[in-house]
Amino acid sequence: SIDVVVNNAGYGLIGPFEEYSSEQIEKQFKTNVMGLMDVCKEIIPLFRKQKYGTIVNISSIAGKVTFPFYSAYHASKWAIEGFSESLQIELKPFNIRVKIIEPGAIKTDFYGRSADSTKIPGSAYEHLFSQALLVMHKSVAHGVNPEIVAEVIYKAAQSKGSRLRYAVGMDAKIVILFRRFITDRMWHWLMRMVLFKK
Repeated sequence: SIDVVVNNAGYGLIGPFEEYSSEQIEKQFKTNVMGLMDVCKEIIPLFRKQKYGTIVNISSIAGKVTFPFYSAYHASKWAIEGFSESLQIELKPFNIRVKIIEPGAIKTDFYGRSADSTKIPGSAYEHLFSQALLVMHKSVAHGVNPEIVAEVIYKAAQSKGSRLRYAVGMDAKIVILFRRFITDRMWHWLMRMVLFKK
């Protein structure tokens, strides 16, 4: 039998939306969303037949809040959030649980092999994008260790409860809570101040 499936495949497409190619956007969704859905489609009949199972989908803080230059990545993670929430309700009568993991910054090579960038010399966005990248790299340097994320995934996989979302890292917990209580205008102002210093 299979008790738990963890959908962890994913990467980030980073850069100005205007400069993304259609192929880059399609690849982002094929990996982050369609790949995850394909795995779920394969495992659900087995879980239904054995009358139990847990699906753990790795989302991100990027599925709850937004930052500039992550538009396609955000779109993919927000898709995972909506898909997983709907799926949880759908599969509950069959004793199949769905869990969403929402990490913040993690000390990994997310900006290396786990990223695709559209950084183009001479771009109208070059200065803004460079500024934002510096801040983003610093956040990863101060992020949580991957082992912490693994522990939360294990906790979610073991859980028999109906809890859906698991934020990982103090930054994720604070930012998600903070965003819930401020307006769009305030969030946009904060992003400009933090990332662009204006």
